Amino acid sequence: MFRKTELQITTIIFFLLLASIAEAKTVLRIAYPAFPPFHWVKENGEMAGFFYEIITEALEKRMGMTVVWTEYPWPRCQENIKLGIDDAIITVPTNERADYTVTTKAPFYNKPLNIFTYIDHPRMADIINIRNLTDLRDKNFSVITYIGNGWHKENIQPLGIKTYEASILVSIWKMLAERRGDVVIEWPPGSWPDIQRAGVSDRITDTNITISSMPFHLLLRKSYPKQDILDEFNQTISNMNQDGTMSLILSKFY
Repeated sequence: MFRKTELQITTIIFFLLLASIAEAKTVLRIAYPAFPPFHWVKENGEMAGFFYEIITEALEKRMGMTVVWTEYPWPRCQENIKLGIDDAIITVPTNERADYTVTTKAPFYNKPLNIFTYIDHPRMADIINIRNLTDLRDKNFSVITYIGNGWHKENIQPLGIKTYEASILVSIWKMLAERRGDVVIEWPPGSWPDIQRAGVSDRITDTNITISSMPFHLLLRKSYPKQDILDEFNQTISNMNQDGTMSLILSKFY
């Protein structure tokens, strides 16, 4: 009888310990927009994308956290961080976002940005000779972007470059094909799926001119209680670069 009671007590303690370990596991809720090949949900309901794989490798597999991904339109992603509904977003740090988020000093990924335009643009020769953002302004070109593009707000608008905004990302390509602006500045591997989805691949051209880059960070809401994970995340990303994991993940997508 005594042994049976002892076994029962031991079993209860074991499960209580397991429960406490599970409860102690840090949870991070990431708000994200569907944006292949960075992060999206496949037709079978599984998450995919190289940002998804990088974050999963770093935070879950190496840092032992639980990451919960929830898809929203991009403006709502940012609003949810302000309201504390979600904990993190993956994007470019800006002065505005610094009001309600914290992040690491170094990005975990730099996205090269190319100039796209429509085929047979009458000033194609001038576009081909663009070398920096001020050239866009000096040559009086307009840029098409989407609502909520923080990089554009920080880097293009202060130069006084005329801007046209689409309500969602995929619509910028329809606007460009319809010649409602001169150029789009975007990352080629992520752009062509949207261009094809918009049905305008025969009307858009990538000039292969890399005019800038976009540094992507993990941004935490300022009220997130475990902000110390950022230093560990930064070191984990460095380790992933050194051991070849980062290159392996990226090679699967472009």
